[in-house]
Order: sequence, then C-alpha cells, then structure tokens
Amino acid sequence: MNHEYYKEYYDLERNHWWFVARERIISNYIRRLIQKEQLSDKNLNILNIGCGPGRSSEYLSQFGKVTSVEYDKFCCEFASQKTGLEIINGSITELPFAETSFDLVCAFDVIEHVENDQLAVTEMKRVVKKNGVVFITVPAYMSLWSHHDVINHHFRRYKLPEIKKLFLTGNDGKMIFSSYFNTFLFPPIYAFRKLSNLFKTGEKRAGSGSDFEAFKPGLLNNVLFAIMHLETKFINKNISFPFGVSILYTWKKHK
Repeated sequence: MNHEYYKEYYDLERNHWWFVARERIISNYIRRLIQKEQLSDKNLNILNIGCGPGRSSEYLSQFGKVTSVEYDKFCCEFASQKTGLEIINGSITELPFAETSFDLVCAFDVIEHVENDQLAVTEMKRVVKKNGVVFITVPAYMSLWSHHDVINHHFRRYKLPEIKKLFLTGNDGKMIFSSYFNTFLFPPIYAFRKLSNLFKTGEKRAGSGSDFEAFKPGLLNNVLFAIMHLETKFINKNISFPFGVSILYTWKKHK
C-alpha cells in the first residue's frame, strides 16, 4: 500500500463506520469466547498480525498482553510513533516466534494480502498454544472485487468453504464458529461496488481510492455503523449469517 495511505487509514480505523462496527463485533465476540471458556485465561497472551496503523492492537489490549506484527516497515514506524505501541516488522508466513507461544492469534483482514494463504494459516496454527484460538476475518466474494481490493493489494476475496478448507489441514484442531458478517448492508454495498466498477469512481477519488473514502463522518456514517453493529447480537448467540461482505472464523487448537 502507498505509504501516504497509512496516514489516511489511521483516522479511518478510529472513525469510519465499517472499522468501528468491526471493532465492536470482534471485541464482543472475544468476550463471548472468554465467557464460554473457549479461552480459559482472562489475561491472554495475544498475537495481532497485520496490525496496520495500530487500532486493533489498542482494543485487543483490554483482553491481555498484545504482541503486534506488521509486514510494512514504514507502517510499523508510523504506527509506533502515533500510538506508542511496540510493533515488530515481520511476515505472517514466517512468524518470528516459537511454537505454542500465544493463547489467541488474530489476523483481521490480513490473509487476503498473502499470496500463499495456506502457509499463513499454517504459521498461525504453529504459534498458537494447545487449547488456544486463531481468530481471522477476511473479505467475502470475488463478485465484490473492485478498485478497493486492487489498491489494498488483495490477492483474493473468499467464500466460507474456502476458509474452512484452509484450516482443515493437519487434523490438529476444530472450528469454533464461522459466519459471514456485514450482511444487512450487503445489497447496497454490492450495488455500490458494481456501479463503482462500471464508472471507475474509485480511480477518480483524490486519496487512496478505497471505498472507505466514499463515506465521511456524519449522520450517514452513524446510521451505517448502527446497522452493521446490530449483527453483534446474532453472532454472540452463535447465529451464522448465510452471506455478507466479510467472513469471521475462529478455530481452536487441540494438539
């Protein structure tokens, strides 16, 4: 990603409806994992891979000690200066940690950036402890592919069976929960992406060209946040959505 875009994403992660709603969904889901004893320790040793401008590491810190990893060196330095976080410059396909080091390994919208996504999953499974959890989110459906994916250096978008297949290898654990999310807003987002592709509006935007730029803080931002945030209630009751703009997946290691 262009280095200037990280500065733009620093603000987006803290104000944009999609990032803030995703943060609430993730945080509430981790609380449920702890309450249901899928995660046995309330002061967790957490690995956050692909932390970007740092907001995800900040909110994960409410659950324990967070080790942050980011592939882009410039982003590491920028995020460290802005947040005070210690961020390790490293790759998800070659994590600089011993086996069974972490209770919770997170990669939120990361593996779509990795050409060898199977190796990325294998590495996450390697560094998580026995009875620990790997928690990922990814963008869904290649039919939603747009300039947004191009400028974010995505290799792919996923269907849920493809994510399940990535975690099946090794017979060393099992899925806890999987679901699409950002479902209620799927129809307008699908239409927005198709129109954006048709008229090439992403390429005409002044900043990064990501879809996030299309919605600024204000009433619409608040309404979209409220709609997406409603999905937390369903996910916390173990209700899976059959489609959505993104995918949430958790997996627990047994050996």
